Amino acid sequence: MRLDNSDEDNFAELIYISSDDELDTDIDAIESDDEAEFDSNNAAAGLLDELETVPPPELSYSVLTESDIRRRIDDDINQLSAVLCLPKSDTTLILRHFDWDASKVEDSWFADESEIRRQVGLPVATQQVTSLRPDHRTLTCSICFESHRLSSFSSAPCGHQFCRWCWRNYIAASVNDGPSSLKLKCPEPSCKVLAGDDLINKIADEKVRTKYSNFALRSFVENSRRRKWCPAPNCQHAVEFTSSGDLNYDVSCLCSHSFCWNCTEDKHRPVDCETVKNWSLKNASESQNEMWKKVNTKPCPKCGRAIEKNKGCMHMTCAAPCRHHFCWVCLGPLDRSHTASCNVYKNDGSKDGLQSLRAEVKRYQHYYERWAENEKSRQIAVKDLKNVRTNVVSEIAGALGLNVNQLDFLIEAWEQIVECRRVLKWTYAYGYYLPVGEAAKKQFFEYLQGQAETCLERLHDCAEKEMRKFVLEESCMREYVAFQKKLNELTKLSKTYFENLVRALENGLSEVETPIEGKRRKMENCDKTSMNKKRQRKVG
Repeated sequence: MRLDNSDEDNFAELIYISSDDELDTDIDAIESDDEAEFDSNNAAAGLLDELETVPPPELSYSVLTESDIRRRIDDDINQLSAVLCLPKSDTTLILRHFDWDASKVEDSWFADESEIRRQVGLPVATQQVTSLRPDHRTLTCSICFESHRLSSFSSAPCGHQFCRWCWRNYIAASVNDGPSSLKLKCPEPSCKVLAGDDLINKIADEKVRTKYSNFALRSFVENSRRRKWCPAPNCQHAVEFTSSGDLNYDVSCLCSHSFCWNCTEDKHRPVDCETVKNWSLKNASESQNEMWKKVNTKPCPKCGRAIEKNKGCMHMTCAAPCRHHFCWVCLGPLDRSHTASCNVYKNDGSKDGLQSLRAEVKRYQHYYERWAENEKSRQIAVKDLKNVRTNVVSEIAGALGLNVNQLDFLIEAWEQIVECRRVLKWTYAYGYYLPVGEAAKKQFFEYLQGQAETCLERLHDCAEKEMRKFVLEESCMREYVAFQKKLNELTKLSKTYFENLVRALENGLSEVETPIEGKRRKMENCDKTSMNKKRQRKVG
């Protein structure tokens, strides 16, 4: 698809291209004054259909509760323990070392078992294990130097014996230090063997065991490339992803929070994670304040303090203790020679730079204000959706004598409004970072964005204002049926349009050509045609 910037009349005609995949909208159910806007939205949908958009990848993920995670941990340990013929405690240490990648464990273990034992902290076959003499009835602990019965001693797989009380204090101190306790070594300074979960669970008190167990659970999620915690506050669910790649896949948790799998920020299609990062930094940083200072203030020529002009006179006096007098226009000192030099033009490029900064501030404000307003509207829509679920549906159902399930279309409409507001919000970040030289893409993008706004506003207006009369006024069933039909069609139209818009923007509007690209392609086609003719002549 090619858009020529010099051909605005042709562009006006181009937007009415129809598509074979247009929605079969029942326009008769919509008021006659809405028909033109429906046609415009369908025409825009036709343009989107013409673009070669990449279909969304099939996502495969599951949301895990705490019990699900513990079940996965036990399953992985049991399966690998059977394969390696090892105790579960040793298998657990190995899996943690390899970030719970069982296939990697098997490859490494059978390639060099002794080396893996050394890396993990398990006793190797040649290592001498300390054992107790059978005639010993008591033993002195090398930590507290107290003598205790043999039954009061325990050891890691290395065999170094310490009393139960010293073990308990040692384990508690380590667990209180944090997740590093998952690699708790034997207290013997020269020993590198790890104390397994069996020993810790046997000796530690309940509070320490619970804390240690939570560390183990978190390591299963945080040390795996396939699992991530839901970033929503106070949510204890994790998401396990089976698809590959680093694209910004959107996932939804059981807590209703949706986020990007790649960066764990709120879902942000159609822009990629890098754009979100840059946009967020730009909004949060002091760079915009600094830019405002450059545009609206000037530095004192003597002390460099930023000064804002708030009166008409050009005679400026810096604040104490500087007290420097200077001209606001040329920044020169206010002496006798000032009037003779202030009006003389000196081309140092500063004026052009200032105009450029002002233009950039204005451009940024344009996109940011619309981004922020759509986010505010989205947050309000989220509250409205909650109100519809908890109050409005039951009120309308009671007034019209309907089953609550018959009003699911209201909830679907408001869910679509929330999603469309989110997408529309991020289209402004997308537009801000569009390359300046791609005027044709910018023109086409702004048209599609404008149609998206129109489509969404009609859906939002219908769901908000027309729904209100069924709550505040007495309405007949006929009006309700017409409203239901209209809202369903607007919801369907918005859903289809915004899904196609997201895919088109993610694909970079690749089929839109600038005039230069179009001429280059024509020249390439001419060259190919000419070469083919020459070859045919040679063959003939």
